[in-house]
Amino acid sequence: MKKLVNDVSGVVPDMLEGLALTHPEIALLDGQTVAVRADVADFRRSGRVAVVSGGGSGHEPAHAGYVGRGMLTAAVCGDVFTSPSTDAVLETIRTVAGPTGVLLIVKNYTGDRLNFGLAAELARAEGIPVEVVVVADDVALDTGEGTAGRRGIAGTVFVHKVAGAAAEAGLPLAEVRREAEAAAAAVGSMGVGLSACTVPAAGRPGFELGPDEVELGLGIHGEAGVRRTAVAPADVVVDTLLDRITADLALAPGERVTLLVNNLGGTPLMELQIVARRAVRRLTEQGFRLERAWTGSFLTALEMAGCSLSVLRVDDRLLERLDAPVSAPAWPAAHLGRVRPEPLRVPGTPAPGGVPAAGSRPAAAAAAGGPPPRRVLERVVEEVCAALVAAEPELTMMDQAVGDGDLGISLARGAEAVRREFPGYGEDPAAVLRALSATLRRALGGTSGPLYAVLLLRAAAVLEEAGGVPAARDWARALAEGARAVSELGRAEVGDRTMLDALVPAADAMRQALDGGAEPCGALSAAVEAARKGTAATAAMTPRRGRSSYLGERAVGRVDPGAEAVAIWLEVVSRTVCEGN
Repeated sequence: MKKLVNDVSGVVPDMLEGLALTHPEIALLDGQTVAVRADVADFRRSGRVAVVSGGGSGHEPAHAGYVGRGMLTAAVCGDVFTSPSTDAVLETIRTVAGPTGVLLIVKNYTGDRLNFGLAAELARAEGIPVEVVVVADDVALDTGEGTAGRRGIAGTVFVHKVAGAAAEAGLPLAEVRREAEAAAAAVGSMGVGLSACTVPAAGRPGFELGPDEVELGLGIHGEAGVRRTAVAPADVVVDTLLDRITADLALAPGERVTLLVNNLGGTPLMELQIVARRAVRRLTEQGFRLERAWTGSFLTALEMAGCSLSVLRVDDRLLERLDAPVSAPAWPAAHLGRVRPEPLRVPGTPAPGGVPAAGSRPAAAAAAGGPPPRRVLERVVEEVCAALVAAEPELTMMDQAVGDGDLGISLARGAEAVRREFPGYGEDPAAVLRALSATLRRALGGTSGPLYAVLLLRAAAVLEEAGGVPAARDWARALAEGARAVSELGRAEVGDRTMLDALVPAADAMRQALDGGAEPCGALSAAVEAARKGTAATAAMTPRRGRSSYLGERAVGRVDPGAEAVAIWLEVVSRTVCEGN
């Protein structure tokens, strides 16, 4: 792997500092990987709706490049191809929100929906008006109950532009949301990949293509497409993409459209212009009125060679929004080349009411008999963290085969954060689980962050309700309720080929073993065995949730990495707790 980076863990902060240094109109939210308008304090007093988007990094110039007057108020940047944490989104909302509220524009990826959606709920609970618009413009994917839905890809940039212009015009939150939803419903996109890309932390391409192969309908996180085909002339490829888009949008001759020819990262401008040439002619030949066209890098996938096409059906109002002035550097002809010697930073907005930070919650009062010894909890957590760090290469490789390859990296990053923060977690089990939830909610990101956070949060509530020193049955109920919370938040169930296929059988087996008179260690062994069987069974399942669902039958034959991770840490918990028993 050859990349112009320093430490792979600092790629996103370094990138954002470079952006802020060369674009003084953009500031960095202190303590977060978030780009925000430098005039955010004045903006909050302006009475305008704030527009916030974001997601994983690696799509530059999206999302931070669209921060500016007339587009985004802030962009929340996760690690490469990993959703930002709920806490990062929530702090951004607090920082930019004025009395008129905030619109979140979210691409339809599970991690983004979960983290932005949970942040919206938390912000509303604090009294901040927040609305969410989800963009799902990838026409390569079918829609239906058995899938995670269509992905949000480059057409999202059109939605940023429309929503930002509507907010700049002073419209109320409901109207800004309505215009953004209209744009999201009117845009279709599809991409073609000529090569894979390499996530810096993974160090190897996400998939392999033969010298005469291309991927049609691929995503923006390095995941493979929906169909592999032979290399063809540019005109043939363009016709294939455009015909799918225009058919999906049910466009009729005479309708007005705009076009976005988007570089996926590694395509020379020469080739993009060849694509643009055919796209313009094809749309005109089919009788559509092409009002505007843009060519360039708008939403990329690191260095992936290839492009995507986006077509937006427009009327006078949408065209007015697209033509409205904007200062965001990534929108064409916006940046004037000014620089600043150091990046401007603005302070974040603390949680209201003095809510304590993660790890500062006091330990619950000891009931009769006291909580389990601190050293037992510490040993279990330390062993689980060590196991997840050691399993990172295996989980990364498994996830690259069926997703975007970030699971192992994310879990290892979360484990290291837990190791750092564990000393402040308190003494009793419920306090430890709540603190673990807060750490993982903030540090893990992606899809796993909110799912593990809600699992631990719900389990902590069960232990608090039980009171005193939790018995084995309390832990079994906590595991079962945690699994239920994951199912509710993730909108998944057993058989969807997710972590639940290991988690739910484990919880059921533990409860059944205890009901049958088993000792706690015997019940834990039964839970581990059930988790292993459930994990193995995922290899025969067609995925219905998560990024694996985009591959459909192509994922069959490979074990789900999320379920494998559950089996790994359950084994460690059982072994550590029962040592010497």
